Amino acid sequence: MEILGSVPPDPGQAPPRRAVAYEGVWRFTAKTEEAAVPQARHAVRDLLSNQRVPVGDGILQSLLLIVSELVTNAVKHAALLSPEIAVEVSIGRAWVRVAVEDNHPYRPKALVADQGQTGGRGLLLVKAVADEVGGSYDVEHTASGGKVVWAALPLAPTSPPRRP
Repeated sequence: MEILGSVPPDPGQAPPRRAVAYEGVWRFTAKTEEAAVPQARHAVRDLLSNQRVPVGDGILQSLLLIVSELVTNAVKHAALLSPEIAVEVSIGRAWVRVAVEDNHPYRPKALVADQGQTGGRGLLLVKAVADEVGGSYDVEHTASGGKVVWAALPLAPTSPPRRP
């Protein structure tokens, strides 16, 4: 009798990786208004808690700051062309990625703001926070002509925190 099923692994290959319980992708939408900022922050925090993602407090605070900045930018700059934004959270074995998508075609850049300005540093802050913990950030165009601004952070810092 021949049993059909899995093929014995090649000794030269790594064994297949089993997914951990908290891995996955979640997406939600919000109206492009100020209330979306705390809603997104709370939704991301609750998702990580409910999924029991082993994220350290420092990384969690960094991620929530990034969520606030990305959603704030979408609300301030994309509302005219994008009445709704999407927030996507992707969680892997050792990282978490948050992305904010809107329908505005403008590709934002991290600019150094004038010292007298009270705003304009959002993406600069996102980049600095991601860099600090060994993460990354980028902006990509969507097929529909909008954009996705995302940041990916490791669940644990990849380098020791810098001392002042």
